[in-house]
Amino acid sequence: MKSAVLEDSHEQWHEDAVATILGLSLSVEEFTADDLRREMRPAPHQNAPGMAFAAARNLGYIESVNSTVSKSKSRKNGSLKTWTRKVTKEHAA
Repeated sequence: MKSAVLEDSHEQWHEDAVATILGLSLSVEEFTADDLRREMRPAPHQNAPGMAFAAARNLGYIESVNSTVSKSKSRKNGSLKTWTRKVTKEHAA
């Protein structure tokens, strides 16, 4: 069983990550999980960044526009999506 402290830490990291992704989407045209890793403290689990990007996508903040290869040594040239801010009809007008 996980302690409440670990669960809170994961939940807090996730909320901070989604907020950071939103900030990236407003400050740069395209970004990847490598950019999130540079901006954030280490994730509590290796799947946490992907879950944060999925949450931001599901909230309508971002959309995938391309794929690339990670430049992070820890990712060993793994593939990643390139993301951009999702422009809604309200923002396009």
